[in-house]
Amino acid sequence: MAYKIGDRCIACGACESECPNAAIFQGQEICEIEPARCSECVGFCDEAACLSVCPVEAPEPDGERVESEALLLERARSLHPDRQLPELETLPASLSRFRKERN
Repeated sequence: MAYKIGDRCIACGACESECPNAAIFQGQEICEIEPARCSECVGFCDEAACLSVCPVEAPEPDGERVESEALLLERARSLHPDRQLPELETLPASLSRFRKERN
C-alpha cells in the first residue's frame, strides 16, 4: 500500500529529500505523497524512509491502497530502470518491510 501524509504533518520537508522515488511534494498545507510513485521503499530499505525521518510520524500506510510487495518492487524497478534491484525471490529483509515483518 502506498503511504500518505497524515494531519500531524508540520510541513518541515524532511521527508521530501529522503524519498528514493521523488514521490513526496509540498502541498498547500502539508506534504503529500503521489501514490503512483510510492513503493514503500521496497528495494531500498526495510521501512519507509519518509517515516524514519519525520519528527512527528506523519507518514502512515494508506489503507485504501493495499499493494503487494511484488507490485511495489516492480514499481521501484520501473521508476529506476538504471538501478539493479534484486529479484523478489532474493530480496533481503534489509530492502523490504515485508521481509522484516516475517522475521
